[in-house]
Amino acid sequence: MASTLPQHVTPRVWLALGTVYVVWGSTYLAIAVTVETIPPLLSSGARFLLAGALLYPLARLRSASGPTAVHWRSALIVGGLLVGANGILSVGEQTVPSGMASLLIATVPFWMVLITSVFFGQRAGVGEWMGIAVGFAGVALLGGRPGDDAGLIEVLVVLVAAIAWAAGSVLSPRLPFPSSTLLAVSMQMLVGGALMLASAVVFGELGSVDPDGFSNESILAFLYLVVVSSMIVFPAYIWVLGAAPTSLVSTYAYVNPVIAVILGTVLRDEPLDAGIVLGGMLIVAAVFIIVTASTRGTRPAGWRLRRSPP
Repeated sequence: MASTLPQHVTPRVWLALGTVYVVWGSTYLAIAVTVETIPPLLSSGARFLLAGALLYPLARLRSASGPTAVHWRSALIVGGLLVGANGILSVGEQTVPSGMASLLIATVPFWMVLITSVFFGQRAGVGEWMGIAVGFAGVALLGGRPGDDAGLIEVLVVLVAAIAWAAGSVLSPRLPFPSSTLLAVSMQMLVGGALMLASAVVFGELGSVDPDGFSNESILAFLYLVVVSSMIVFPAYIWVLGAAPTSLVSTYAYVNPVIAVILGTVLRDEPLDAGIVLGGMLIVAAVFIIVTASTRGTRPAGWRLRRSPP
């Protein structure tokens, strides 16, 4: 029987993309479990510093030339924003349910369109502005829910993480980096992780940390984030970017939050009411509209959804 898969989309691509769907969708749950007993900035900084330290030597062996001082400066900017966004997200997930956090982070494409339109003069099309409007309606539903532990301030914290993520994603293709993507990413992890650890010191996390208080569940979730999410699945994501159409790869942006909401509801008994369902559906629909509009339009590829794993 002839294959029904689209041209250039092999079973190996579907396997890699499916892994990205599930693992990155589960990352929000793993962060929530980690920060139950491990401070958020400390765990985020240690996670990326460790992953970067393990990936950097491998990337250097596979790279023909080493990074320059200019490359490290770019890593400081982009890594600070992307890993910093993860640290802020970890802070937010102390009160915001993991499923809701994933839906708020799904607004990254909205902020990317706004940033490129305002600061880089790349005019958004009608479809993209329509997606932004629909998405913000969904955010308003999630942020206007009285009686939740996650109030408006907590929701805004996670939205700040989304904006930082978007800014780092927009700047990444515009700054000089080594030709090796794995080397560039490992540099961002190293620098961003170091910045998060410094932030943990500034905000007093290291002074009050008690390793004996770390639960086994938090430690296992932390290791899952380091090894599976950062070191295994991210290279798979980099590979699938070059092996499948951008429009197909971009679908992870609206599949991940669905996976996260399901896992949070089933495994952590997180609330799932009509407001969350409707707000989430609006955000996922908005991401679909924006991704579809940008893929069909003429916007340069550099703006499209690029990020390190959450």
